[in-house]
Amino acid sequence: MAVLDHPDAFSTLTLAGTRAVAPGPPDGDLPDHDQATMSRLFARPMPDWSNREAVAEFAATGAEILGDDPVAARAIAARIWDRTPGTAPAVQMANQMGMVFSRLDCTPRWRERLSEIGIPTLVVHGRRNRFFPVGNGEALAREIPGAWLLVLKEAATAIPDRSVGEVTEAMLGLG
Repeated sequence: MAVLDHPDAFSTLTLAGTRAVAPGPPDGDLPDHDQATMSRLFARPMPDWSNREAVAEFAATGAEILGDDPVAARAIAARIWDRTPGTAPAVQMANQMGMVFSRLDCTPRWRERLSEIGIPTLVVHGRRNRFFPVGNGEALAREIPGAWLLVLKEAATAIPDRSVGEVTEAMLGLG
């Protein structure tokens, strides 16, 4: 988490749909991924990453499994595909799946350092998030001094369009 290593580079922080330990398994006091959801999500075959429509469909079906809006996910995946320079499958896959996170070095672990965060912090979490259940957002807000938790009752892993104004207002209230 960049704010831990470079605190002077930030004036506020917003964490959305994440957990206090990453990457890796959660601590025993944190809820883990819903296993039935994860089984469905990772049982799907990978798309042809050089095919825009296949990538958009893959994103839409994943969103549906996670409880998010598949139409919005399809549109976002298509925009990401369109803005990615080149159609090489490896490049498209990296952009779509955020593979950069697989290379993170999270030592020392983030959770042990959360109390170091000294800037206004908003934690946004979907009540229906099956990937990182809401207890993860609650732990972040509890362990970051003065953090404010905004739980979106109808959201899963993505911030729905209907909640953008509420999230924006909360973010603006940090400064």
